[in-house]
Amino acid sequence: MKDKTAERGTRTGFTTGACAAAAARAAALGLATGRVPDGIESLLPNGTRVCFSVHDGRCDAQSAHAMVVKFAGDDPDCTDGAHLTVDLRLLPGQTGVVTYVAGEGVGTVTMPGLGLEVGGPAINPVPRRNIAENLREAVPELLQEHGIEVTISVPDGQVMARKTTNARLGILGGISILGTTGIVKPYSTAAWRASVVQGVQVAATTDHDLVALTTGGRTETFAMTTLRGERPGLPAACFVQMGDFLRYALDEAAAQGIGLVVLAVMVGKLTKIAQGETITHANRSEVDTDLVAAIARRVGAAAEDCAAIAAAETARFGAELMVERGLGDAFHAALAQAAIDTLTAPERYGTAFRLRVLVCDFEGRQVADVWSAPVPPRSRGAVARIGIEHILDKD
Repeated sequence: MKDKTAERGTRTGFTTGACAAAAARAAALGLATGRVPDGIESLLPNGTRVCFSVHDGRCDAQSAHAMVVKFAGDDPDCTDGAHLTVDLRLLPGQTGVVTYVAGEGVGTVTMPGLGLEVGGPAINPVPRRNIAENLREAVPELLQEHGIEVTISVPDGQVMARKTTNARLGILGGISILGTTGIVKPYSTAAWRASVVQGVQVAATTDHDLVALTTGGRTETFAMTTLRGERPGLPAACFVQMGDFLRYALDEAAAQGIGLVVLAVMVGKLTKIAQGETITHANRSEVDTDLVAAIARRVGAAAEDCAAIAAAETARFGAELMVERGLGDAFHAALAQAAIDTLTAPERYGTAFRLRVLVCDFEGRQVADVWSAPVPPRSRGAVARIGIEHILDKD
């Protein structure tokens, strides 16, 4: 499994789904042959094959057990080292049927919006297909006569799940079995982007017609305090940490027809949004301090202050200077309005949803609260195709 020649920091690993599929394949061979192998070559969802070490193999005529230890490479994954454990049970006479059960440490789905049955195991569709493919490839004769029940367990999965957003998505009791390619890349932006989209989809299943998009823990705490003060009981599922992936979050909010999108941000990300960036990572774009200076000028800042702001490296410098000059509230409100104007332009999101921008300072205190104009009900969710294509072109 491990590439010992790879430079540390670049090593790829394997998803929980890929590890579960390998364990299932090994256990299936135990059912068919009477012996669970110590190692297995398993098919990944991306079509490649990888050898996995297999532990704790045992079997009898009706059941089999195997475990694969997850290696996450250099990704900071809370499931690194997890014991992906599979128990198989024959289903006599149920030709070709493969069913899935959540064992210890694997979550149960309690909310719609994930593409999984409510009340069923949190085993995503791609891992399910990958497990079934491995079973059919490894033991085709067995499945011509019987079905197989696949129970996946992860000891300590409940503890691992506390470090994830599973509970917010309505996945309770453990981790999810995930993976679209089988491979985990270090600091995978694809995984985060997918989780943002999934979070918006779950928010859309609540009856609040709202999603609050935040850039991290500080802005999320600020948004929760503010919005729950207005709407007591607003569920955690309505809050999504989008990080730098504003575009994907807004695209999904528009696709889901969510009526109100709340952005909770600080001045740096807010400036990038106002200047038209919808992927706000530092490596993708620089803060336009000329724009910050123009906003300061608009609210009455002195010429020398505007020049200093334009020459600065950060938007924070301009914001703090405006606060010092007594123009902080006007400055933050004008910058928030600029962001709204950018995002609600016809070539962007138009009237797909109403937008509210909540801005906090670096201490978590609110410094602006600006709304876009009300949206006609007929316009909700109706993003112009040209707008979506224009935004996607920038990837």
